[in-house]
Amino acid sequence: MIRTVIFDIGNVLAGFAWQEYFLGFGYPEETYRRLVKATVGSRAWQEHDRGALTDDEILNLFIENDPGIENELRETLSSIHGMVIKYDYAIPWVQELKKKGYQVLVLSNFAAKAYTDCQDALGFLDYVDGGILSYRDKMVKPEPGIYRLLLERYDLKPEECVFLDDTEKNLEAAEAFGIYTIHFKNKEQAEEELKKIGVE
Repeated sequence: MIRTVIFDIGNVLAGFAWQEYFLGFGYPEETYRRLVKATVGSRAWQEHDRGALTDDEILNLFIENDPGIENELRETLSSIHGMVIKYDYAIPWVQELKKKGYQVLVLSNFAAKAYTDCQDALGFLDYVDGGILSYRDKMVKPEPGIYRLLLERYDLKPEECVFLDDTEKNLEAAEAFGIYTIHFKNKEQAEEELKKIGVE
């Protein structure tokens, strides 16, 4: 029996709208592509989510990836408000699951700067029962340690949990612990998948 529903955040409970965010600055197409490659398309972005480095240290890593667009990197990353966008269904969905008796947690690769700058998109965090945002515990998915920590911190039995994420490698890591998983594509599809394992 499933007792705990675990949600990823980006593109599940809120939109990770990096394409629209960078395009919104109106740079030429080549500059846009370079910005993406230097930031979200680089390994440094995972360290951004890990939270072990300061914002300035992370920015310097992005600049090292492409020194020729330092000014553009500084402009686009001085505040990243708008990179995470609100999904109107998030709070009602969490509330509905909790009303039915499920524990609701989050497990997300999430940077401190995104948490600070995008608060308007994260209202659902006031309604969940806890979870892990990667920057707080200095671990990221799909590293096994972050799943182990979640299970231990909330005294969870893996077979009583289901994890919804939009990234397959994160799901595979959860499955290795015996957690049920759903590859999230949209809310309607996810609800149908939840019904199949008795979450209604």
